[in-house]
Amino acid sequence: QVQPVESGGGLVQAGDSLRLSCAASGRTFSRSNMGWFRQAAGKEREFVAAISGTGGTYYADSVKGRFTISRDNVKNTVYLQMNSLNAEDTAVYYCATARGWGTRRAADFGSWGQGTQVTVSS
Repeated sequence: QVQPVESGGGLVQAGDSLRLSCAASGRTFSRSNMGWFRQAAGKEREFVAAISGTGGTYYADSVKGRFTISRDNVKNTVYLQMNSLNAEDTAVYYCATARGWGTRRAADFGSWGQGTQVTVSS
């Protein structure tokens, strides 16, 4: 079973960039579809991006063109490169394994990490 651990969050200014990492243990990582979600204070957890074991990707409309998801199967790590950050990107960011492909529902993801806080000051 894949168990993710997120890192890389922090406090940045609007317009800055940040790269999140999700290190995952488990022998099946390279075959696992992985995703990033975020949850702002008082809001529901929302889908950000997902990547398949072979590198296919899809994104939420709100981050398309600004965020890039990638993975390194040798390092068992998934990355989220975030550019042109704005205050609306402030949230706790979570990494999780996907039970399928093409879904954006949190219920279709499992093995959640503990999250990493991203705060964007305007």
